[in-house]
Order: sequence, then structure tokens, then C-alpha cells
Amino acid sequence: MKDLTLPQTTKPLPTYDRSYDEHKHGQRNPTWLQWVLQILRFSLVGLLNTALDLLVFNGFIWLLPTRNTAMLLIYSSIAYAIGGINSFLLNKYWTFGSRQATSVGEISRFIVTTLLGILCNDMLIWLSGNFFHSLIVDTRLWANITKIIAITGTVLISYLGMRLWVFMTPTQYRRKVLQMNKHTQTANITNHLATTPAGWYEKDSQPSATTLHHSLSVILPAHNEEQIIEQTITDVFAFLQSAVQDFDVIVVDDGSTDRTGDILLRLASQQPRLRIITHPVNQGYGAALVSGFQGVDKELAFFMDSDGQFDIHELGRFFPYVDQYDAVLGYRINRQDSWVRLLNAWGWKVLVRLVLGVRVRDVDCAFKLYRGSFLWRNQLETSGAMINAEMLYKLKRDGCSFKEIGVRHLPRLSGNASGARPNVIMHAFKELFVYGLAWKREERERNRR
Repeated sequence: MKDLTLPQTTKPLPTYDRSYDEHKHGQRNPTWLQWVLQILRFSLVGLLNTALDLLVFNGFIWLLPTRNTAMLLIYSSIAYAIGGINSFLLNKYWTFGSRQATSVGEISRFIVTTLLGILCNDMLIWLSGNFFHSLIVDTRLWANITKIIAITGTVLISYLGMRLWVFMTPTQYRRKVLQMNKHTQTANITNHLATTPAGWYEKDSQPSATTLHHSLSVILPAHNEEQIIEQTITDVFAFLQSAVQDFDVIVVDDGSTDRTGDILLRLASQQPRLRIITHPVNQGYGAALVSGFQGVDKELAFFMDSDGQFDIHELGRFFPYVDQYDAVLGYRINRQDSWVRLLNAWGWKVLVRLVLGVRVRDVDCAFKLYRGSFLWRNQLETSGAMINAEMLYKLKRDGCSFKEIGVRHLPRLSGNASGARPNVIMHAFKELFVYGLAWKREERERNRR
């Protein structure tokens, strides 16, 4: 039988392909016409922001009239900051056409640029306000002329700051990760770590263990992943065959309508340790994981998404903790998702904490390691996006210990995420409250006994 293992050799990191990065992020060196169009878009956004800025500013003047220049600075700074939020969204996604997920670094750069703009804006208000104070008697006219002069003076700083710094192209490391193609994704993990920025991992993280002396089942839920599934499975086997003595891989094809099922059947015929579970129709992420967990017969069970957004090599960093903790939970560092999904994730985490009392850094990170015994003694009841919250709740309820470790979250190179769909969100909310109330009731009854 053909072995899926790739040669265990150290390969150089892939080269940076600018055209791919331009396609992925919508950022490139524009022609003169594109520069003109970009400036026009920026100007239109600026007019809208100016209108919003002036509206808020005049609201303060109307509610709290003043002839004091210092008070004008306070009104103007608040108005400028409110306009800045609108400026960030419109300039990112329209003016500069950036399609990369909003990052903490990007938001930080925008805040610094906005603060510099406010500083410039306030300096101009102070100078022009004092200059026109004795020339213009009408309070509103004096305030608005002063404000318009300040806005005009900060346009250049705002444009250059956003164009050259805030929405700059991705960092060198992220570009290298993005350019991993299916022939080089299994490069030695040492090469990746050598190019990882300082502070990427937890300071107390231990290096990867060379081998795992426990048996392990790896569960991979998959739905319409024909472009990446073969590479994901190849990478998984390449790592496991070098680090784990006794293992199997369980892929759950959750009603895929593309070639995912055919690819899995072909790979299973080549690799006896690959097991395929097929759902005739799509049942949801939670149902896929439950089907995979029901097939676990090893000491440990690990699950990971099959969409290529995690690196299986980082599982080795979990191995030193398997004898100390009942579970090892990954949390995503620099999560590669849109601001909408990031906001949803934050709200969901807060809600899960309030309803279930679960306190973890990343509830839905699909990179977690559990003991097989935990899965065998706990019947999982949810079928959707609630599945991770359920497992964490039952882990807490059983008094189990866990360790949290940061893992890289790579950009999605193919397929579509479904976690932000309204029906998925509503189903998760329904399960959270229905099952959450039932579990709390069971806890109270158990405590009475």
C-alpha cells in the first residue's frame, strides 16, 4: 500500500509570491489611475466623516454652548474619535480594498494614527480659535470655521498614515505562511519557529515532545474541503508517524457535496490507519465531532479542523502536559477572521461564561486534546456550534484540570467558513439556553442529594 508519509527532511521556507498576496489581501502597488481613484474614495469617505464629525461637534455646541477654546478641544476630540470608527471601516474595506482579517496590530496602528490626527486637529483648533476669537462674534460661526480649518489640516496626515502604515501589506512572517503550497507545507517545524516573531508563544511553553507514549485518535470534521483535505491528511500522517507510536485518524465527511468524499475514499484505500465516517447529509459541526468521538478507542483524543488553518506540528507542544492535565486546550493567537466573526466570538465567550460558568480564553478553538475516558463517560448532547461549550462545561462539572496553550491560526486559503451564518448562530443560542438550563437544573438536583 502507498504510504502517505512525506520525506522527513528539512526544506527551505517557500518564497514569497507577490501576485498571490495581492489577490489574497487586495493590496498592491497602484498605477497612477488607481492612485487617483483611491484618493477620490478617500476624499468621499473624508466628506462623510467630516459631516459626522461636524454633526457630533455641533451637537455639543448646541447642548453646551461655549466660547472657551479648551472646551472646543474636548468637543472636537470626541467628535473626531467617533468619526474615526467610521473612517476605519470605510477606508479599510473600500478605499484601500483590504480583504485581510482585522488584526490587533492593525487596530493599534489605526489608534496611533487617530491620536496623532487628534493632536494635529487640536493644535490647529487652538491656533485658529485664538486667532478668530476677537474677529468673529457669533459663537457657532467661530467654532465651525475653527473646526473646518483643523479638519483640512489633518487630511494629509490621515491619508498618509492609513495608506503607508495602518493598512500596510502583511508582515514578512505572515506572507511566508500564506505562501505555503501543498508541496511545502510539511517543512520541518524548526524552520517555522525560527521565523516566528518573539512573543508568539507563551513564555512558559515547553518545546515539542519527540514522541507520545500514549495511544491517540485524531478527529477531523470535514465539509466541502476538496481543495485542502488531501494536504491536511498528508500533513497529519507525516507528523503522527514521526511522533506517535499508536494512532489512528478519523475523518468525518459531514455531507460534502464536492469531491471531498471521493478523495477521502482514495486516501483510505492507501492508508489503513485512516477511518472515514460519512454523513449522507450535512448535520452540522457538532454532529460531525460527536460521530468522530464515538469512534475513539485510544487513550487520548485530539480534534482539529481540516481547512488548513492549524499546523498539526503544534500538537507536539501539547504532549508534555498530557500526564499533568485532563485536557490541553488551544487558543488562537492573532486569529485570522473578519472583525464580524471576532466580535461574535467575543460575545459568545461572554455569554457562555455567564450561562455555563466556563472560563477559557477561546471557547471554539478547534485544536483541543482530551482524554478518551472523558469522552466515554460523557454523552454529548448538542449538535451545532454549541459542542465546544458543552465539552468545556462537562469538563468543569467533572472537576477536570486543563492547560491552555496558544497556537497559530493561519489564513484560510480555500473553502468558506460557516460559523457566522445566522441559522448557525441562532441554533447555538437555542442549544445554549435549552441545554444550559437543563444542566443547571441537574446540578441543583444532584446537590440536594
